[in-house]
Amino acid sequence: MASSLDGGWSWVIVLASFMAQLLAFGSPQSVGVLYPEWLNAFHEGKGTTAWVGSLVSGVALIASPLCSACVDNFGARPVTIFSGVMVAGGLMLSAFAPNVSFLIFSYGIVVGMGCGLVYAATLTITCQYFDKRRGLALGIVTTGTSAGGFLYATVQNELIELFGLDGCLLIVGALALNLMACAGPMRPLNLPGYYLKQKAALEHKDGPLYEKPIVIIDSSATESSAHKSPVKELLISMETGEPGAEPVCTQVVRVIKRRLRPQVEYLHTMGEYFQDRTFTAFCISLFLFSLGAFPPVLFMEDVAQSEGLIEHVAIIPLVSIVALATGVGKLILGALVDMRWVSGLLLYALTVVGTGVALLLVPGWKSYLGLQVLSAALGFFSGNWSLTSYITTRIVGIERLSQAHGVLMCFGGFGIMLGPPVVGWFYDWTQSYDLAFYFSGCCVVLGGLILFLAALPCWDQREKARNVPEIDPDKQNPSDCDKVASVA
Repeated sequence: MASSLDGGWSWVIVLASFMAQLLAFGSPQSVGVLYPEWLNAFHEGKGTTAWVGSLVSGVALIASPLCSACVDNFGARPVTIFSGVMVAGGLMLSAFAPNVSFLIFSYGIVVGMGCGLVYAATLTITCQYFDKRRGLALGIVTTGTSAGGFLYATVQNELIELFGLDGCLLIVGALALNLMACAGPMRPLNLPGYYLKQKAALEHKDGPLYEKPIVIIDSSATESSAHKSPVKELLISMETGEPGAEPVCTQVVRVIKRRLRPQVEYLHTMGEYFQDRTFTAFCISLFLFSLGAFPPVLFMEDVAQSEGLIEHVAIIPLVSIVALATGVGKLILGALVDMRWVSGLLLYALTVVGTGVALLLVPGWKSYLGLQVLSAALGFFSGNWSLTSYITTRIVGIERLSQAHGVLMCFGGFGIMLGPPVVGWFYDWTQSYDLAFYFSGCCVVLGGLILFLAALPCWDQREKARNVPEIDPDKQNPSDCDKVASVA
């Protein structure tokens, strides 16, 4: 297994994961091009219509714990194949949407769930295949979302001009079917839990396998208590009414506890994560960052049109500039974090603060060139998404990456889901984006400062000082002093 890490096939996994994220996230990352078309087609408010674009990314992240559990049990390859069906089906179904409510289901929830499965599968398989160059590999893989956003923004704009909004969604959905081809090279290093259970069932082996014990009941064997399932034991004791049997309530409680034990252990592990100061601060920072940093991707083009800076979508939309700069940022930040002298947490906190400052400058820069420069800055700093898996691995370890990263992405999903509707409601209330961008910028800056304070090394020094036992000089053993002197 060690020889497989950072090897030749590892970079094949990177290429397949890159293409998978490009095909899955291309349309959701460039949803800002579709947003004005939906406004004109359904004549709903900006806040209501914004739910479509926010849900598709929010659901993808909120469902990360469920998606991570699917990857752990079934593997990256089957999950990616199934996600291709969901993404393609949701996009094609959106072409026949009669109203915004239907779009919220088809585009927001169905496509969002498919994107969440792709995201969990690609990040997990990449982290498994890399050790020394994990930061660079994750940077390349997550650049697929940015490359997809850059390409699909222009492609969807041209497809809308040629075939209309419905034809555009049908063609983009057909392209998403290629996700199933990207799943081919995702060969697992370790057999997932589902395959371990099936293998045990075929080999007729008893004993604990992959968290839960599997007992194979032989029909020819005698009906002893060792071969009876808990439910069968419960029914037999209830029917026969044996005098020495336990009460029915006690047996029911025992069976329920046995069935709920994996869920209780899962919640206990989650509680251990939040006892870590750095992980908790990371979750809060990601929530505030997602709350304020995602709306520009959805509203930047509408900001330019509302201010009268452009009449129609430009040849290279602002969404494409954001996506291109995000890809560059992911590559550069992913390469930087692999350097020994660079702290991943401090680098992430710095990019979060930079994003907040750029958001605060948007209302005061009333020119299309200024919006292009700020879009590039926002995109570059948003490339810090490639650092989330790397930082999570440093905090909890590679063994707990899947579960901890799912919890972290939940916080990001809630922020992404709430951000665009809040900005849209601010515009419906004030008929201006200024107050909304001030609110977003303050949230992002606050998230960066919280993470920066939590990552300061002084906290670790204080904890070490508290854990060092105090030595009473009167009770100190002279032989201990001699030992220390001899070692020195």
